[in-house]
Amino acid sequence: MTKHYDEIDASLINHLQDGFPICDEPYLQVANELGLTEDDVLNRLKKLLENGTLTRFGALYHAEKMGGALTLAALKVPDADFEKVIEIVNAFPEVAHNYQRNHELNMWFVVATETPLQLDETLEKIELQTGLHVFNMPKINEYFVGLKLEA
Repeated sequence: MTKHYDEIDASLINHLQDGFPICDEPYLQVANELGLTEDDVLNRLKKLLENGTLTRFGALYHAEKMGGALTLAALKVPDADFEKVIEIVNAFPEVAHNYQRNHELNMWFVVATETPLQLDETLEKIELQTGLHVFNMPKINEYFVGLKLEA
């Protein structure tokens, strides 16, 4: 696999995994901490997102604490219909991401909504549009893993 980043990018990635400052000029603060300019930090993040080294850069919100709802859901999709069902499921703006698994329940996706009622409605719409039963697997307990991947 070709690496699309240099040592400064790696330092930036590793630094940001430890947290992002909450202040008036967070990118400038990160730049100062790493001995870079604010423009350099912004340009490097843009390049890392464009070349696929980073797939996402942004805040993670706790949906339930903000009055919303979040769940992991799964479908048992016939192989012949998989691509069609992917398009249906991914068309819902409430679907954060979905992935295929080598399992009887072969399509898994995360649904995040502004309200618990909206979550139920979204799952019902997915069932109606796909013709498949949605297995709703809301979390029972939450654990902080603290995953950090060194670049």
